[in-house]
Amino acid sequence: MADTPKGYAAAVSGRFLVSAAELFGDGVFETVHLRPSGPWLLAEHLDRLARSAALLELPFDGVDVGAPTADPEGALRIIVTRESVYVATAPISPAVVRARRSGIRLVSAEVGDQPPWSLAAAKSLSYASNFAALRWAARQHADDVVWLDSQGYALEAPTASIVWLSGDTLCTVPPSRAPILPGITAAHLLSMAESVGLRAAERMITLPSLAAADAIWLASSLRGLAEAVSLDGVARGPSPWTARLQALLGFA
Repeated sequence: MADTPKGYAAAVSGRFLVSAAELFGDGVFETVHLRPSGPWLLAEHLDRLARSAALLELPFDGVDVGAPTADPEGALRIIVTRESVYVATAPISPAVVRARRSGIRLVSAEVGDQPPWSLAAAKSLSYASNFAALRWAARQHADDVVWLDSQGYALEAPTASIVWLSGDTLCTVPPSRAPILPGITAAHLLSMAESVGLRAAERMITLPSLAAADAIWLASSLRGLAEAVSLDGVARGPSPWTARLQALLGFA
């Protein structure tokens, strides 16, 4: 048997030294924002984790994550596979904080329609395509991608939900009508829209209509809200609502 290259696990005849979850992405996960008060929106994340596990027919009877905290902030990750449940904490990356504070450049790309067996509504470990989309965006001198279906409707971003402001209405894409992961941060934000004098709506939107919106954000657990500073190379002015909505979510 040839020598094992440095940094690689030694080969064992007849079996792999990685799990099916690592080899095939056969698992689901959640990333939760950690605050001094504990995990933010934990119940909602655990509920989505259970729904994702059900879509992959994974055994999952819940998990006790303990009482982790972070000061000022951190990340809690929960991973469910067919064999195990893992819980770990990690710091927030500088790139996440930078996107929240400075905004992001968006580029659009059509991804077509999903097949009947799509796992788009599950937060699965199969993220290779999502990360490939972000690398493609970087080659287009952008930071993130707005995925479009075959009819030109905006769906979501590789790791975030799309939120936009149209007049006095705060909007996001309806998971009931589009093959997307239901966004916890976006849903929570829309549930509080009335408290700041805005209406809330779920609606489908085409790319030209999205470009005409008063403001566009990507919403996710760790970034909170990241404002789009450009879309397909067209610069967008800052919205006075960004700081207010970030504060509403506790990201001030």
